[in-house]
Amino acid sequence: MSHDLTLPSGSHTAEGLAERALRDPHRPRFHFTSPGGWLNDPNGLSHWNGVYHLFYQYNPLAAAHHRIHWGHATSTDLVHWTDEPVALVPGTTGPDRDGCWSGVLVDDGGVPTLVYSGRHGEHELPCVARGSADLRYWTKDPANPVITAPPEGVDITAFRDHCVWREGSGENQVWRQLVGSGIQGAGGTAFLYESDDLRNWRYVGPLLTGDATQNQGELDWTGTMWECVDLFRLGEDEEAGSTDALVFSAWDEGTTHHPLYWTGRYHGDTFTPTVLHRLDYGGRYFYAPQSTRDEHGRRIMLGWLQEGRTDEANAQTGWCGVMSLPRVVTLATDGGLHQTPVPELAELRRERVEVAPGRLADPYTRLPAVLGDQLDIEATLRLAPGATARLVLRETPDGAQRTVVEVSRASDGASGTLRLRRETSSLDPAVDTEPRYGELPLDPDGRVDLRVLVDHSALEIFANGRALTARIYPTRPDEAVGVGIGADGDVALERFDAWQMASAFTDGPRPLWP
Repeated sequence: MSHDLTLPSGSHTAEGLAERALRDPHRPRFHFTSPGGWLNDPNGLSHWNGVYHLFYQYNPLAAAHHRIHWGHATSTDLVHWTDEPVALVPGTTGPDRDGCWSGVLVDDGGVPTLVYSGRHGEHELPCVARGSADLRYWTKDPANPVITAPPEGVDITAFRDHCVWREGSGENQVWRQLVGSGIQGAGGTAFLYESDDLRNWRYVGPLLTGDATQNQGELDWTGTMWECVDLFRLGEDEEAGSTDALVFSAWDEGTTHHPLYWTGRYHGDTFTPTVLHRLDYGGRYFYAPQSTRDEHGRRIMLGWLQEGRTDEANAQTGWCGVMSLPRVVTLATDGGLHQTPVPELAELRRERVEVAPGRLADPYTRLPAVLGDQLDIEATLRLAPGATARLVLRETPDGAQRTVVEVSRASDGASGTLRLRRETSSLDPAVDTEPRYGELPLDPDGRVDLRVLVDHSALEIFANGRALTARIYPTRPDEAVGVGIGADGDVALERFDAWQMASAFTDGPRPLWP
């Protein structure tokens, strides 16, 4: 497919999207966003010849999920991104006429190749496209779809999204693929396929199937369908590591719930799970994550930050959806995943403010030297048993609006909790303000290493390697810039540094159709 294309008919509806998006005070400035319109899942994440490539689900015509394209951006540092030509456009006929849905990029003998879900009506089927050497231009395979139907004899809930890798050595190398799905009456699953050429696929069977009857309504419910399955190995040496992670996003009847992952062991045609974990305590605010191993040997992960305001508000502002900051994922000492923002983000740090160590006061003390809606905050705390530390963000001068990050230690000292309180983050009754929380691992002395990144409506929190992502929408955004810190109980502040963060993008609207 060439890119000497004009926008589809009706494209006049996209006029002004980028300009309106730029004026929105809730639009992040150092998280990646599309130029305007709609953004969801990260796709085709890769590090190719020294350049990071981020593809993503994109509607350049409206801030709504409809007839999805593949947007494309590149970076050499995971901080500053350049918009590239739109990679995939739904066909006028064929298996992707209603959308080019999520997928991956693989290296097929030096040829960049996309494997994605083509949507036609209610059907999503695997398709393939070959790229130019610079990954800018893509040609769809005339044989698409390369898998013409879901497995026979299986009553499925859905069938889409891909994880593809090369396995084996020498003449025994083979392509393997997972397709996210669900089995009616059972639970979410990942169907395993095998191929010699990425075009002709043999069905192997379900890699692992969840149980949708267990923990329904809980924060670790595995859902009736698994979206955006991602399988990778972690350890000191990723190739020889002993822990595999199977990441998926729990979905049910059109509702996106939360990202989860199993740790265990992939061997042969099965995955043997050991422990189920929550990936991000923000739930749907860090959804459909995808990862890649970069040329430095790091496992890099990005996810989609959904909106917490109404569809009408998204349409009015001309944009919808944020990409998370890139994260480095490693194996934690407790056997789970440890997540932290990539260190390259420090390039955006500007004015630094340091707060003197000491005991924290109850309820909290405002920090007049730390103000802003583009901040990077690092703190080291030590909590006595039964104590809670709180970091206040985006507070208005009258205190009517504020967002509070809390870390607490149980009275027995053995466990901790990370909690985000958004009850007063906005005075808009239509905005989601439900709290988010999860377990916080603590060592015997109650140490918490806290990192909080504030980027207008985007908020990412990291505490002892656990992540919590959310969105906030103060109704007086220009005034909601206050920061404070305090405690209930005995909490020692050992270190507190805050930086103003520069924008990662140049001024002015970006073309919707580069």
